[in-house]
Amino acid sequence: MHPFRLQAMPVMLGVLAVLAVAYRYYSAFLAAKVAALDDSRPTPAHRLNDGQNYHPTNRWVLFGHHFAAISGAGPLIGPVLAIQFGYLPGLIWLVVGVCLAGAVQDMMVLFASTRGDGRSLAAIARNEIGPVAGTATALAILYIVVVALAGLGIVVVKALGGEEVPIPKGSILVYPTDASVNKKIYPDGTRIYEVPPRSKIHPPSDLSQSEVIEEGFDLTITGWGSLVTKKTEKLTGLEVPAGAKRMIKGSSWGTFTIACTIPIALAVGWYMYRLRKGKVVEASLLGGVGVILATVVGASVPGSPLEPYFSLSREGIIVAIAGYGFVASVLPVWLLLCPRDYLSSFLKIGVIALLVIGVLVANPVLEAPAINAQFTRGGGPNLPGPVFPYVFICIMCGAISGFHALVSSGTTPKMIDRESDVRMIGYGAMLMEGLVGVVALIAAASLPNVMYYDINIDLASRPNFSKSLAALGADHLGEEGPSELATMEKEVGETLKGRSGGAVTLAVGMARIFTRAAPAIKGMVKYWYHFAIMFEALFILTTIDTGTRIGRFLLQEMLGKIWKPLGDLDRPLSAIASTAIVVFAWSGFIATGSVQTIWPMFGMANQLLALVALGLVATVLINVGRRKYVWVILLPMAFVAVTTSSAGAHELDRFYKLTKSPATALKGYLNIGLTVFLLALVAIILGSAILRWINPKVETKAA
Repeated sequence: MHPFRLQAMPVMLGVLAVLAVAYRYYSAFLAAKVAALDDSRPTPAHRLNDGQNYHPTNRWVLFGHHFAAISGAGPLIGPVLAIQFGYLPGLIWLVVGVCLAGAVQDMMVLFASTRGDGRSLAAIARNEIGPVAGTATALAILYIVVVALAGLGIVVVKALGGEEVPIPKGSILVYPTDASVNKKIYPDGTRIYEVPPRSKIHPPSDLSQSEVIEEGFDLTITGWGSLVTKKTEKLTGLEVPAGAKRMIKGSSWGTFTIACTIPIALAVGWYMYRLRKGKVVEASLLGGVGVILATVVGASVPGSPLEPYFSLSREGIIVAIAGYGFVASVLPVWLLLCPRDYLSSFLKIGVIALLVIGVLVANPVLEAPAINAQFTRGGGPNLPGPVFPYVFICIMCGAISGFHALVSSGTTPKMIDRESDVRMIGYGAMLMEGLVGVVALIAAASLPNVMYYDINIDLASRPNFSKSLAALGADHLGEEGPSELATMEKEVGETLKGRSGGAVTLAVGMARIFTRAAPAIKGMVKYWYHFAIMFEALFILTTIDTGTRIGRFLLQEMLGKIWKPLGDLDRPLSAIASTAIVVFAWSGFIATGSVQTIWPMFGMANQLLALVALGLVATVLINVGRRKYVWVILLPMAFVAVTTSSAGAHELDRFYKLTKSPATALKGYLNIGLTVFLLALVAIILGSAILRWINPKVETKAA
């Protein structure tokens, strides 16, 4: 008898009902009592209207802009990674967190910035608390931007880049019966073996265990080593020498499609700013058609003469996205950044709507356990620690995100037409982001456990989880013939196993949902998959180009205090130098890290920024005489403080362990220093805020 397994439709309907109730009642309370929004009060968009930065904007148009700006890859990737704990902890945090914490933060920061002439988070800190807190906030934001870009960039690298997976010395390779093997020998002694499909690798630690490699691959051996026949009592195979690596190709189809979005965005920018000035809808529709065509044409790239140019290694993808981030930050915003935002806005809203409908129609079973006891205490393949606090820092953007506070105190408050629009745009857009997170969680949870872990565990580290996977029934034992993932790989035309980081897992989940929702349309799996990869990458690249530009502005502002010309945003040399520093910082994190190291750092830094934002909003409320309502801020603030401080302790302990090995000591000490630096900045900001709470200002510009 099979245990009861929940289906997705009732979950989706329940979530939609909770979000609707939260918006109808809780956001109304925040608007009427806490913020006391007043439409008779002119907003900065009217008072400071300059036709450029300050401009009254229709609330529906501004809602779309704000949602596009806050919805990066965080709500897509975080819930997928958190499935290692089971789907229930993540689902509860998404729904409760977005209603009582994330949407509250976004709305109240937007309120504070709108009342304060559209000032940035750092400027609010300087005005409400003091110059020391303002400087600390600026430094914290710069650090968090760098870590956030690294966290998002590593997802693209894992989804698209090729890999060289070391095979431990002494492993036994067993070919299928009667398989033929080709071998190439190069002058330097390097040997490349074309390993046939369905071969097995037995790890040297336990030769009774084995991993079946469904797809064929190239095995590279350097240093004049070679495969030598070895017989044991139970098996006969080829013993692997030192220096052997399993070569995995990069995704040429995915890279081609994403690369095409750059000239498409440039063409869209030229169309609506030069050829047909102001024809935004025309340009966006043409851009959307271009993106779909690029996805379809990309199918012909694998196996063609173009494949070597788009099948990039891990390092090649890092260089490519670093180059993109640099160029996008230096180019005029109208040429690339704005057109890409238009394209991503259409895709984001359209695809999320399709996914919600697809979930309701396909109604997949949630195959993942509600709570996975194998990884809740000691961590698992995606996150290195227990369910508390790691589920809260893994799922950030869909529940609460400090990064959103930068948007809510950035362009959006300068375009608010009426104060009542703050409720719909601040609270409503964040609820939409929470819905994105729930849809991503359902897509991942609907995958069979075997498939989920096949994709989401690095190939090199898979032997470390063999016992846990066996306990979950996710280890292929007793399986006859090709696995479901192998069938999917054949349909998609790419290697999916070991593509950790969440992006590929989500793309497979989305492709399965779309396929089941429209079973009459045959042969679409590969197109759904690559469209999903392109969709996720657009989310990420939109954040990378915007985030790099934000980081450049912050750095130039700081350097300008040392030497004024460095702070001139229109000075080409200072802009190029500042951009290069920011890009070098986040790409360096990617090059030296992994999903398991970078994502928790990203989550912790992001939640610490949320802690700062909530502290600043509490200060604003106290300063304007609304102390009795400050509990709506202090409750989520206290919870986030507990989860992030606990995560900080776990991360410091993890980094300290790295210092014990000479090979990783430098990385360990560097990570400890950066973590302590960030925690110290947050302590300065919150300490200054608490002093201000004790002795508040009588009145401020934010009143």
